Amino acid sequence: MVWLTSTRRLLQAVTKSGTSQTSYTSKELKPKSSWTRRRAFLDSMRIYVRGGSGGQGFPRYGGLGGKGGDVYVTAVKKRTLKHVHSANPSKRFIAGNGDNSSKRKLVGDAGADCIIKVPVGVTVKNNIGRVIGDLNEEKQMLRVARGGLGGHPDNHFLGQKGQVEMVTLDLKLLADVGLVGFPNAGKSTFLSAVSRAAPKIASYPFTTIQPQIGVMEFTDHRQISVADLPGLIEGAHVNVGMGHRFLKHVERTKLLLFVVDINGFQLPKREHFRTAFETVMLLNKELELYKAELLDKPSVLAINKIDTVTDHALVTEIRERLHDLPDCLEDIDPALRPSQCVQFDDIIPISAQSGYSIEELKMRIRELLDYYADLDLQRTVTAGLQLVPHHRVESLPSLDALERNKARPV
Repeated sequence: MVWLTSTRRLLQAVTKSGTSQTSYTSKELKPKSSWTRRRAFLDSMRIYVRGGSGGQGFPRYGGLGGKGGDVYVTAVKKRTLKHVHSANPSKRFIAGNGDNSSKRKLVGDAGADCIIKVPVGVTVKNNIGRVIGDLNEEKQMLRVARGGLGGHPDNHFLGQKGQVEMVTLDLKLLADVGLVGFPNAGKSTFLSAVSRAAPKIASYPFTTIQPQIGVMEFTDHRQISVADLPGLIEGAHVNVGMGHRFLKHVERTKLLLFVVDINGFQLPKREHFRTAFETVMLLNKELELYKAELLDKPSVLAINKIDTVTDHALVTEIRERLHDLPDCLEDIDPALRPSQCVQFDDIIPISAQSGYSIEELKMRIRELLDYYADLDLQRTVTAGLQLVPHHRVESLPSLDALERNKARPV
């Protein structure tokens, strides 16, 4: 009787409180988790990896335990770090243990290897940040945890534990072109104008907080990938704002496209206003302070929003000042002066909003990518030829002579 009374009171309390609580009757009304909202794009993930333990030996019969499995990371196309997380939310990757030796089977089988499929462009780092290896091509494989040896006479037939590591998968986007610019310079508008990508576009800064990839397509079916990266701010080289999370993606692009607002840039009202030329120098300095090698990449300057000004003499002025670098840096703030100036392959005024000179810029990017690809190929061939002694063809040793030299004792 007491139990029925308690149950009745509990049901009444639930009924009364239920009217004030929110109930979701469809999947559309149910809010997404905060993890989904915050981490729609993953470019870094820390995982636990452990090699399998070796199997125990059989001392009485000299049986050998099986070796523990290894943990490998392999690069796969059309895969993201989000897929890695979805496949294993615990982020623990453990290889199989080796089998013990037994009377029926003196040599134990090796443990199964654990293979982690990651996107192309991942850098693997250990727990102290040291780079273990890069996976820049499809099907590249890297061992991140070694399995333990099976029991054998040298270890008294005792199987050994597998290697345990905490490693970081750091994704750097692989794209032909990387867009570099301050917030609200028009990078997302340009990407939407040259590709089918649909990045968020607005009249306020920081609309792009996650990298976006678009593909420029040409009439002959040539495709060039373009990465729209979050806008830089002053101090990005010391990880201010998006900081290193943005700059690391620039490293693997083949060409840098600087996008600058012809009207200049000013983020908050309290900060200094920067002219278009000062903006270019500031972007130059941020890249230089982060990694000076980035300035050696092919680069193009797109002076955007040309349709918002009536006097195009400003474009001519910017061209002349960039042509006179570094002599023309004396009249700007010393804090903006880079010690190494970027050498632009071309400077093109555009309007991403109206489409002015967009096709011209696309063709110029294609020409430069092809030119530098051929140049790199020539350098590779030349470097390979320099390794071969400069003998005439008649004086090259025969195959029989090479075989005799190979068989000759050292």
